[in-house]
Amino acid sequence: MLKSVMLGVLMAGTIRVAAQDTLLVQGASPDLYLTHSVKKGETWYSLGRAYGLSPKEIAARNKMDMAAGLSLGKSVLIPLNKNNFVQTKSAGAGVRPVYHRVTEKETLYRIHVNYGKVPLENVREWNRLSGDGVQKDAFLIVGYVKGSGQSVVLPTASASTPPPAAETPVAAVPKPVEKPQIVESKPVAAASQSAAPENKPVAKPPVENKPVSSNSQTAAPESKPVEKAPTSLGRTPEVPEGGFEGMFNQQTGNGRDVTKEKGPGSWFKSNAVVGSGKYYALHNSVPRGTIVKVTNPLTGRSVYAKVLDAIPQLKANANLIIKLSDAAQDALGISEGRFYCELSYEDLK
Repeated sequence: MLKSVMLGVLMAGTIRVAAQDTLLVQGASPDLYLTHSVKKGETWYSLGRAYGLSPKEIAARNKMDMAAGLSLGKSVLIPLNKNNFVQTKSAGAGVRPVYHRVTEKETLYRIHVNYGKVPLENVREWNRLSGDGVQKDAFLIVGYVKGSGQSVVLPTASASTPPPAAETPVAAVPKPVEKPQIVESKPVAAASQSAAPENKPVAKPPVENKPVSSNSQTAAPESKPVEKAPTSLGRTPEVPEGGFEGMFNQQTGNGRDVTKEKGPGSWFKSNAVVGSGKYYALHNSVPRGTIVKVTNPLTGRSVYAKVLDAIPQLKANANLIIKLSDAAQDALGISEGRFYCELSYEDLK
């Protein structure tokens, strides 16, 4: 019962979230547009900069007088035309992806017709599609809108500047041990064994290393204080060999007893190493320790993530069904900060 209520709320809010956070295109060619909800402090000119259009064009499309200003929460239609809408294969810098939500029985050819006969080859490349099949409720990129985006509260990253994966791996954490320095200090201790042990307490490195030189086994205890890098939530959960797929199969009876969920997801920064299979998640309705299978329907790729906690109740997290550690981005083939996904996890009935 609880699951049904949650799914109903989620589906009701998905379109609204997509319209603002993932720039969901509306209308049909040649009258294509986005819907923007006015935020605090926004003006006609800031909207113009955000969407690469003249403020007069935006005001004219909405049949509004620029002198009247903008009221908080007002829905403003942002036209997509040759001045700010790009559908070439190489969109260039300073643009953001614009999405179409696939309806039932819709084909890639129909999407091509409805969006200005955008080349099918471009749509396949932007969305990493190998054929013409598309799934209902999937979000497909159909072009890019120009503009700085400064006027929009967006958790998503632009397609031209994907989140840098190099910042997440903290594999270099174990380096504080610096074993090569210990090895070099041992010969010094052996050479000056007679008087140096008494006189060299002044030198900081030798004082700690020279007692070690008498017993080689103490090298191991020095490496123990360097523990696994904690996650962004301050935990260091253990990961079984090969990742969490085995645990998922145990929890779900090899995938027979599962609950499925579809909707928008996002990322949080973690210290997990990219490609390690050590992925973690935040989810509001499953117990901690549950393994969730997360699938990108556009590429068919999946990862298995362990739930650490609930999603924080923040405005930026509204209507999210999951937040994944960012180490999973490459594995899922996603570069945007907000994405559409399918979840499978243990049936909690």
